[in-house]
Amino acid sequence: MDRFITFADTLSTWFGKAFAWCIIVMTLGVGYEVFVRYVLRSPTSWAFDLSYMMYGALFMMAGAYTLSRDGHVRADVIYRLLKPRVQAGIEFVLYIFFFFPGILALIIAGWKYAARSFSYTEVSVMSPANVPIFQFKAIIVLAGVLLLIQGVAQVFRCIICLRDGEWPPTTQDVQELEKVLIEEHTRGVLRHGSEAVDIVLPNGEPAGSQDDRGARS
Repeated sequence: MDRFITFADTLSTWFGKAFAWCIIVMTLGVGYEVFVRYVLRSPTSWAFDLSYMMYGALFMMAGAYTLSRDGHVRADVIYRLLKPRVQAGIEFVLYIFFFFPGILALIIAGWKYAARSFSYTEVSVMSPANVPIFQFKAIIVLAGVLLLIQGVAQVFRCIICLRDGEWPPTTQDVQELEKVLIEEHTRGVLRHGSEAVDIVLPNGEPAGSQDDRGARS
């Protein structure tokens, strides 16, 4: 199980980071469109197609990567208070009865959708540029397969947690800024815990200055 988890995490990471470059392509395309539209007064006919294709590809292909980092949004108000074994049991049931049926439906429907698009080399109808989009329909199937592989790895993590009583470690190469700031603040408090901290009042004076004046008067 550990080997498969490592394989799935590595695979999801490679695709996630590779398709992250879509952000750069989308940014350059939109930036170019803004320049030629408002400066040169000559807008393009393909910028909108580029933006939604790049964003769609990034959104789909980053799903497995985010899942491997346990980064998807969840309502964990009660979940985080439970013991690891209980968490693993809940996730195991949810993966079996909800996740895998949904992903399999995505793969099957995506395959039919992509095959139909390839059969007549579909182009975009969102602009007069007739940008080919049939190749991007294959991303639906690829994203579904990656999510399926990563989902199996997540189920293995649940089994390991049920056996050992704690979650196996996950790769943490990206953290939310809020979490980083909280950790830095906590380290700062611990580092200066034995030192006096001045509290500045709205008038700009330290809190102790008024107490000192009251004591002197």
